[in-house]
Amino acid sequence: MENNVTTISREELDELREAFDKIDIDNSGYVSDYELQDLFKEASLPLPGYKVREIVEKIIAVTDSNKDGKINFEEFVSIIQELKSKDVSKTYRKSINKKLGITALGGTSSISTEGTQHSYSEEEKVAFVNWINKALQDDPDCKHLLPMNPSDASLFKCLADGILLCKMINFSQPDTIDERAINKKKLTPFTISENLNLALNSASAIGCTVVNIGSQDLQEGKPHLVLGLLWQIIKAGLFADIEISRNEALITLLNEGEELDQLLKLSPEELLLRWVNYHLTNAGWQKISNFSQDIKDSRAYYHLLNQIAPKGDGPDEISVKIDFSGFHEKNDLKRAEYMLQQADKLGCRQFVTPADVVAGNPKLNLAFVANLFNTHPALHKPDNSSYDLNLLEGESNEERTFRNWMNSLGVSPYVNHLYSDLSDALIIFQLYEMTRVPVDWNHVNKRPYPLLGGNMKKIENCNYAVELGKTKAKFSLVGIAGHDLNEGNPTLTLALIWQLMRRYTLNVLSDLGEGEKVNDEIIINWVNKTLSNANKKTSITSFKDKSISTSLPVLDLIDAIAPKAIRPEMVKREDLSYQDKLNNAKYAISVARKIGARIYALPDDLVEVKPKMVMTVFACLMGRGLNKIK
Repeated sequence: MENNVTTISREELDELREAFDKIDIDNSGYVSDYELQDLFKEASLPLPGYKVREIVEKIIAVTDSNKDGKINFEEFVSIIQELKSKDVSKTYRKSINKKLGITALGGTSSISTEGTQHSYSEEEKVAFVNWINKALQDDPDCKHLLPMNPSDASLFKCLADGILLCKMINFSQPDTIDERAINKKKLTPFTISENLNLALNSASAIGCTVVNIGSQDLQEGKPHLVLGLLWQIIKAGLFADIEISRNEALITLLNEGEELDQLLKLSPEELLLRWVNYHLTNAGWQKISNFSQDIKDSRAYYHLLNQIAPKGDGPDEISVKIDFSGFHEKNDLKRAEYMLQQADKLGCRQFVTPADVVAGNPKLNLAFVANLFNTHPALHKPDNSSYDLNLLEGESNEERTFRNWMNSLGVSPYVNHLYSDLSDALIIFQLYEMTRVPVDWNHVNKRPYPLLGGNMKKIENCNYAVELGKTKAKFSLVGIAGHDLNEGNPTLTLALIWQLMRRYTLNVLSDLGEGEKVNDEIIINWVNKTLSNANKKTSITSFKDKSISTSLPVLDLIDAIAPKAIRPEMVKREDLSYQDKLNNAKYAISVARKIGARIYALPDDLVEVKPKMVMTVFACLMGRGLNKIK
């Protein structure tokens, strides 16, 4: 497998990842035979049925190396390489572009001599432009850019100065970026580059995967990268409240005989599907199992809209009547248009056109439904208070930071719930590999697990994960066993994850320092020496130093590394209240990201002097400082 991957250029690999994600509709990280068959069918390949079956069977036989009936990305790459050398791949590309409304961009890779082709979905571009136009229509800082024209390429030009991206990140996850750090006036190539760094590093901090995207890519408006990043940012906002600790009314969706902890393990996508089916059941309509094939005729949407439309029950609630006259329209496109006119009455026509509904575009229909949920959930918090309220606490800042860190590195599948999603250790193995701890994948049990004995397979994985931590990574894992990870013991799981994050951070520093091992003492000495050389009065004795709560050592260090990045009038230095400290911390973290430091810590971590997260802040700044010297 290794040999295959090395012969593919980075651009081609990005393109294959894009194609794989298009097939992997449920975002599981795997593709099964029926999903592949669907894609060939969807692409209208001019091949007889038996030929399609042969290709699928060959894919399963040749590439399913671990014989689990599912194909992961690496296995997928090897078969596509083979297909690429045959005429079938050309037909496949043409058909898929034509069928899915994809705009193709020819280009030449600097790595490979043959021309490569990136593609992007015209429908997604239109949907995202309309969403941004609406979201930021009243923002004075965006007046020079909005509204954008959805039918041309203005999106890619308008995102190039970084302002819109920063604003969209704050729209999706408020307060991620301190507005004072955004360069808004008299922009130069340098200040634009700072804005884009701020956007990318902040997107990373909220869990977006930005591994293969640089500020140059955004400045050049590379459509497939821009749309990929935008989708992650928009999705983060759409999914923010589809979480039981933020919306207890979701408990209503419990099935009979189901425990609350089972519901808590569902991803936002799964919760949305359950929400739709809850309303469809109440309407006496059949359930759906996806946001593609099952919604193409718009009829499920009609019933959903009818269930969630305000009934005028409250004193200030105005009743909205859903008109079913288009329900029996024979033409699918016209029916979809009539349905969207009803959605418009609820202020929710975003993301899909009639054509997107009829084509069953999974991404845009998911966004459409998420927006419906956020605007009109039509769920009532159950009166029954027999649920364990401790389960509804939601994640701590530390847990969220770790989860965002993992997701930003591109682990698969996406981590929605820190403990339950790590219960089979597959994510931990990926993090080991990213931190240069070798994993023997022959020792690892893969998904899907059998119904009988499935949990035993997960525990075997967890045992191996702990063993690797102790023997290969040399982590301190006293008292941690595989079943602790499997059961999601918070303290013990966090102990392992923290050591992984620490190792990842120190690896980056070690690489910059020509392989020299780095520890806390080396970082503290570097910080103090850099502050002293820049004639700063601040210094730190440890990562628990109380003076860190003011963020002044961090702000001074940023100024020492990147003079003029800090605007002195934005920093309060004396008689600091808690709010002053918080403002300093917000500014420090945003400016650190703006000068290129990929910081995951939160302002509260500095104000409360959380030593682990404080260490990552100084380590990232040291990395930025060493990088500058190089």
